[in-house]
Amino acid sequence: MFTLNCSGRMLILDKPVVMGIINVTPDSFFSGSRVTADTAVQQAERMLQDGAGMLDIGGQSTRPGSERISAQEETDRVVPAIEAIVKAFPDVNISIDTYYAKVAEAAVKAGAAIVNDISSGDMDDEMITTVGRLCVPYIAMHMQGTPDNMQQDPLYEDVTREVLDYFIQKMEVCRRAGINDIILDPGIGFGKTDAHNFELIRNLKIIGELGKPVLLGISRKGLINRTLEIKAAEALNGTTVLNTMGLMNGASILRVHDVKEAVEAMKLYDAYVG
Repeated sequence: MFTLNCSGRMLILDKPVVMGIINVTPDSFFSGSRVTADTAVQQAERMLQDGAGMLDIGGQSTRPGSERISAQEETDRVVPAIEAIVKAFPDVNISIDTYYAKVAEAAVKAGAAIVNDISSGDMDDEMITTVGRLCVPYIAMHMQGTPDNMQQDPLYEDVTREVLDYFIQKMEVCRRAGINDIILDPGIGFGKTDAHNFELIRNLKIIGELGKPVLLGISRKGLINRTLEIKAAEALNGTTVLNTMGLMNGASILRVHDVKEAVEAMKLYDAYVG
């Protein structure tokens, strides 16, 4: 069991939880996840009704080959959405998906209570110290390279060992910065081949041996689409299958576009393990 201090509100992870993805961006790789600030509340309501335990709000695409936008543009996208969702649902646990420290700070001020950083501070030197000062949980993800180049021939001698070594180093950096609650995301699809991705899913329990919650984000991603020779819009069934495998291998958080189906998988898993 894990407990996370989300800006004074305790989130207890005594069983896996589902994180719903809300993208306030026009170019997310899955068009079904795109919303505007005006429609974010409706999306949030649907996800919460379907059983989401937290919501992840993002303001720019980090798909392979994506181009960066400025911190100010990202802030302008996410802050109104966060404020509107928090106003409608004051008890919601919101994560801000950003690698910019300034965006993280503005989002937490607007009501977010978790920072989700695909770069674990590698793309903004101020991020980890900022999160330490904000006193919120931090999702540290492993990525080889950056979104614009990460899928250009990713190489590892031993992907699981290298991801573990990376997390051990980052956990120490976070500890020194005063970050008490850390969640580890192996970064499926971020600087990995499909073989790397499947190995990491098989080895989630090894990552969990670091004593932190493990987040699995495989929703409608390329490894599903390439393996099944389908498009992202057709990848719900494949996502559910891999989410179930992730639960069986120790995932604490499922980050998904489709909350209802992930919650159903989680309920069936809970019944299976007794």
